[in-house]
Amino acid sequence: MKKTISALISLLGKLGQGYAPYFVVLAHIVLGAVLVFASPRSTIAFLFLLAALAEIYYFKLHNGFKALAIAILLLGIMPILGLRNIFYLEVIFQISVFAALALGLNIVVGFAGLLNLGYAAFYAVGAYLWGFFGSQQMFLLHETPGTAPVGTPFFLPQDYFYLFLILGAIVAALIGLLLGLPVLRVRGDYLAIVTLGFGEVIRVLANNLDKPLNLTNGPQGITPIQRPTLTPEFVDGFNNIFTGIIGRPVSNGELYNVLFYVLSLLIVGVIILVARNLEDSKLGRAWTAIREDETAAIAMGIPLVKMKLIAFAVGASFAGTMGVLVAASRTFVSPESFSFMQSIGVLTMVILGGIGSIPGVILGAAVVTILNLQVLQGLSLYLSQLRQSDAVIPLINFAWRDLSTQMDPAKYQRLLFGLILILMMIFRPSGLIPAERRKREAVEKTKSE
Repeated sequence: MKKTISALISLLGKLGQGYAPYFVVLAHIVLGAVLVFASPRSTIAFLFLLAALAEIYYFKLHNGFKALAIAILLLGIMPILGLRNIFYLEVIFQISVFAALALGLNIVVGFAGLLNLGYAAFYAVGAYLWGFFGSQQMFLLHETPGTAPVGTPFFLPQDYFYLFLILGAIVAALIGLLLGLPVLRVRGDYLAIVTLGFGEVIRVLANNLDKPLNLTNGPQGITPIQRPTLTPEFVDGFNNIFTGIIGRPVSNGELYNVLFYVLSLLIVGVIILVARNLEDSKLGRAWTAIREDETAAIAMGIPLVKMKLIAFAVGASFAGTMGVLVAASRTFVSPESFSFMQSIGVLTMVILGGIGSIPGVILGAAVVTILNLQVLQGLSLYLSQLRQSDAVIPLINFAWRDLSTQMDPAKYQRLLFGLILILMMIFRPSGLIPAERRKREAVEKTKSE
């Protein structure tokens, strides 16, 4: 067994040298694209194709080649394959949304060491901002929720959505500052409790601000919310080029899926650039000092409250932008989408991927989202098919149709994530991809021992 592992490590080492990794990555992308194109419903083929991103990250490649390969895969190949099975675009869109949220929370938790259990509140701020101004809600302030008169106009033109992507970041950052001013003098568990309360306050306000003025439409949520314009020229041009490849004309609804998919990737790309520049900047080093020892940081002249406020504002701005994007994508927002469990889910992604690690939290978001949308749902669907058959479980001779619906894997999502977190804390507390600083600390600790 040891000889097999050694041989595998040696082979991987050889593949990572010279021009070999370039050919391996290109071959992986081409083979994965062919497999997904031939079997649009194959989850294994889709995951195999996505695994090319891990190769691009781990292999020593020129940065220009990495950027080109990622662009070809995500912006060239994936939209075409996604139009053959629109679910794949939805999976990557969800990964992008949660990656952006995880990157924002990573600024607060990973860089500055501030435990925030109400992060979904900033996400809600962005969503309700566009939900209010991009819908008919402005003209329904004195109406009973759910009783919009026929012909009620929308308040703003739909292309104001692009402006609100920026406004969502600004407004969420301001809310982050307002939250931080009174509470950032507390630390540790007390800060976690206060942020948890803030998150619940925002959700309860969204749930109850349907009176005396109907601002949020209460538990029913706001709908319809406008999407940006798709011009007929764009739709016709896209179909003229890609109908032959896809095998059928593409509807406007499918093109909206492509549009929001591309926008989500672009936003995540911008967020990664911002986070990387902040990580090793003067600001990032100040956050690290605060995270490691607040007393020492104060002694070194670091303005504690100011640095914490900036961390909250930057992290909140990422969530605000994604809230605007999701509101337009779904054309609907409601308080249930911004519960405490949403904040815990994002925190799970940060811990799983690696606190303070930018690639780590992206991987954590991808793993959790794929588990939710594909693995657990796929297992539940498979069990449902078995229940409708006459098959039995071997050895114990138990009929699948007698298996309780309470055993569906999708219902044990929180249990699974809890087990994952326990195992991570025991066997890999630094996460799947530890932060560079934590890697250096681990090496130094090993040398000292």
